[in-house]
Amino acid sequence: MDKARHDKGLAVRREVLGDEYVDRATKSANDFNRKFQELVSEFCWGECWGDPTLDKKQRSLLNLGMIAALNRMHEWELHFRGALRNGLTQNELRAILTQIAVYCGIPTGVECFRIARKVLDEKPGT
Repeated sequence: MDKARHDKGLAVRREVLGDEYVDRATKSANDFNRKFQELVSEFCWGECWGDPTLDKKQRSLLNLGMIAALNRMHEWELHFRGALRNGLTQNELRAILTQIAVYCGIPTGVECFRIARKVLDEKPGT
């Protein structure tokens, strides 16, 4: 493991997903999945998200589309929350969800809009 890349990834992971989520994921790691959690922090968040070529809003936009196409709705909700933290507006998110519905199918779009509405309803002032 590259400690510098791992630490950078852990910091980015916290910025995007929040301390509560990252603390829960890392504290629940055990002998079976600890290496996997380290891999996620090092490569997904340190190598990929830590690359300054794309900003966090661009990466969130990409992830929402890709994760919707894979129909991984638990992860999609997590990254929708991250997209809000990364500054995507409701208008931008609505446009992304419409494009997801067109390219991934209406049932996927319906599910993404349902999840988005739930998350937005949890936030005060939305």
